[in-house]
Amino acid sequence: MSRTVRVRIAVTLFALLGAWAAYTQNSPTPNQNAPRPAVAQKVKDGLYMISGEGGNVAALLTDEGVLLVDDMYDRNYAAVMDQVKSLSEKPVRYVLNTHQHDDHSGSNARMLAASVEIIAHRNARVNMIALKQPGAPRVTFTDEMEVHLGGKEVRTRHYGRGHTGGDAVIYFPELKVIHTGDLFLTRPTQPYIDYANGGSALEWTKALDEVLKLDFDTIIPGHGPLSDRTGLLKWRADFETMRNRIGGMVRQGKSKEEVSQTLVKDFGWPPGGLAIAQVDAFIAEMK
Repeated sequence: MSRTVRVRIAVTLFALLGAWAAYTQNSPTPNQNAPRPAVAQKVKDGLYMISGEGGNVAALLTDEGVLLVDDMYDRNYAAVMDQVKSLSEKPVRYVLNTHQHDDHSGSNARMLAASVEIIAHRNARVNMIALKQPGAPRVTFTDEMEVHLGGKEVRTRHYGRGHTGGDAVIYFPELKVIHTGDLFLTRPTQPYIDYANGGSALEWTKALDEVLKLDFDTIIPGHGPLSDRTGLLKWRADFETMRNRIGGMVRQGKSKEEVSQTLVKDFGWPPGGLAIAQVDAFIAEMK
């Protein structure tokens, strides 16, 4: 590999990291000193979704304690814990991270300080350490891990690369509910392929195909309202349509500018910023 190519790759990865940091840390709220309040919504008996400024949090209540999926930004720790305390007097025992982005794992350090065990895919831990992000999990898994608490079973599984290289889908088998992290969203936004941390547009749908083999009827998405199997099928189809369109443009030799404009105009990606930063890596993967 030539020095020029190495430099270009480094510049691209730096841009991707910077774009994602700007998106997750700055875009959701103009005033980080005043985080939005969190609210809890019942999903099924003993399971709640806490939504607010960061990614959606799942809270499983048991007689032995509470298990959370994700924990939002660091600045949302108190808001999340207030909601948990309104639901149960039991302590939080575990947090299962869906991936490393700090709108989902930003309160990890405070959770660890409160004697809560953090569990994530090993690639998510690697990404956190590389990014010098506090609160890296002490417990990791490669393919799948089960957590048993208060007679309830929770499974966390890595189905492959997609949003990042360390995505995990959390499955509550008795309730037929999954938490997808940012592999699936229901708010008006487009998928972010975090190439700098192992993401892949090509493998994203393969991961979703495996998720769809699970027996579930309800989805807690990474962001946005609750959904179901039909919502995930549509998301997958829309993602494949977008990817195939860009792949076709790459094969036709279209320019980076043309690809960027298509993502913005036809698929609703934000102008500049995220769309531009991802284009080089997206084009490279489509090749």
